[in-house]
Amino acid sequence: MFISPAWAQGAGGGGLDGLGGLLPLVLIFVVFYFLLIRPQQKKAKQHREVLANLRRGDRIVTNGGLLGTITRVPNDTELMVEIADGVKVRVLRGMVAESLSKSDPAPAKKSREKDHDEDESDYEDDSDYEAEGPDDHQNDGEPHASEDSEKKS
Repeated sequence: MFISPAWAQGAGGGGLDGLGGLLPLVLIFVVFYFLLIRPQQKKAKQHREVLANLRRGDRIVTNGGLLGTITRVPNDTELMVEIADGVKVRVLRGMVAESLSKSDPAPAKKSREKDHDEDESDYEDDSDYEAEGPDDHQNDGEPHASEDSEKKS
């Protein structure tokens, strides 16, 4: 009796309003899946494969930023890593950020010599850095200059 005509017209929409409201949410989820979720899953899978293929002799970078060479693999969760001459630390396998050397089998002799020449040219800068040491360029021939000035005062 007192029902307004507007209510009666809104009820006969045919049900497209519910689907039309849900469609933007579905599209947002699809975009998030292809732009965020799927690439992250691929990256995680690739990282798990790198961790599974770590071998003795591989150069690695830890999540803390330490560079080192794997010297021993005592069990599935730990690695012994040499970070300097005679300095070995135990690192959890999961804390390895990346592997700098590939764990591929050694190539044949002919290509090995060729690869060896290419590898030397790639790592020339690293060997100079390790031979010089990180602090040698800072002192410039004046060892412990700050200590001498403290002793005089």
